[in-house]
Amino acid sequence: MDTISQLTFRRFILGQQGLWPGRRFKGLNGAESALRQMQGLQLDPLTMVARSQDIAMYGRVLNYKPAHLYKMAYQQRKAFDYGGWLFMYPMSEFPYWGLPMKHRRQHGIHYESFRHPPAELVKHVLDELRERGPLGNRDFEGAKVSAWSYRGRKEASIALFYLWLTGEVMITNRKGFDRIYDLRERVLPREFDFEVTDSEAEDFFIRKSIAFLGMARENTWRTDLSGYLNRDVSREEAKTRIESLIEQGVVARVRVENSKDSYLYLNSDQPHLSELEAGRIPKKWKPAGPSTQEEVTFLAPLEIVSARGRSKKVFNFEYLWEVYKPAHLRRWGYYTLPILYGDDLVARLDPKLDRRTNTLHVLGFWLEDDAPKDEAFASALAKGLRRFADMIDAKKFDLSGIKPIKLRSYLKKELKKDRS
Repeated sequence: MDTISQLTFRRFILGQQGLWPGRRFKGLNGAESALRQMQGLQLDPLTMVARSQDIAMYGRVLNYKPAHLYKMAYQQRKAFDYGGWLFMYPMSEFPYWGLPMKHRRQHGIHYESFRHPPAELVKHVLDELRERGPLGNRDFEGAKVSAWSYRGRKEASIALFYLWLTGEVMITNRKGFDRIYDLRERVLPREFDFEVTDSEAEDFFIRKSIAFLGMARENTWRTDLSGYLNRDVSREEAKTRIESLIEQGVVARVRVENSKDSYLYLNSDQPHLSELEAGRIPKKWKPAGPSTQEEVTFLAPLEIVSARGRSKKVFNFEYLWEVYKPAHLRRWGYYTLPILYGDDLVARLDPKLDRRTNTLHVLGFWLEDDAPKDEAFASALAKGLRRFADMIDAKKFDLSGIKPIKLRSYLKKELKKDRS
């Protein structure tokens, strides 16, 4: 088994997700390309400063605006929303998702407080959509659910959720973040209105479950695959599949220095890995704008390279999204974002947007002990703040949460210069 350096591992994970060495996608079309590169984009409704999905796109797409995502997905029909953990995926993948949808129809849906809706209620909801056109949860009357569920507060909402997970309806649009549903045949582009075989779908999700992570820990990979397939994948099945894929030359194993874990990656990505291990940047990763060394990027709260404990494994950087913690238990802040500088996470900031005054407030700012503190970093941070402010249409800054006085003064001067 080959062994790669920790630096190569980090750069590969970032590069495969389109975050390093800089943004390589542009504008509206770039949003679709970025989604394909990412494999999936987790969606979240919170808007303390911007939604997590928009921050994720801003980190990959030059001159990104939140309207790009909605237009690409809901007007151009280039993407669809799906899953218990809500993600957006490229529309071209829809034929493969028929397999987990079928599994949900056959074996039920198992979420907190979820109960299979009565057949007559399901029929009523489908009839309403057929006759009235696109509808949201608010458009239905009826009984409230007996047990609380964030899947919906009314019985009709639960039925819509069920029909969505089983593939009979799709999200056709959103009002704010509220889902607007319609019949699948009125949303899904005709060229994708078919299902592949179960075997083809399983092969697809095997590759996707690895590609999404860039490198997947061999010991935990079966859990990820189970989530995609919506069925249990035993240790024996996972082991058999891995050995078969390695024998076919589809997947390879690698070890990262100073780690006991073995990782799986797609052999099609081997050229990128070899380039990185040789100290070179793959040509296909050439940035369309400033590099992350020239301009920092703020990572989204649900960013796959840093969320759910991965930042510790990849960057030795502790990160926890603290929105669900009581204020007195927070170590950093409500909406703290990691800061990517070059190929490393070096700091974090807690931003908030005041929409009345269009002011971007930095409520808190924390440098890692080994973070650079020179003018090059300060300049990259100023440029990153400016681009982030442009994405959310902020016109003013309140940097009082940045405690290093010298850094705060430099940033104020540079950001003022930008406005003049």
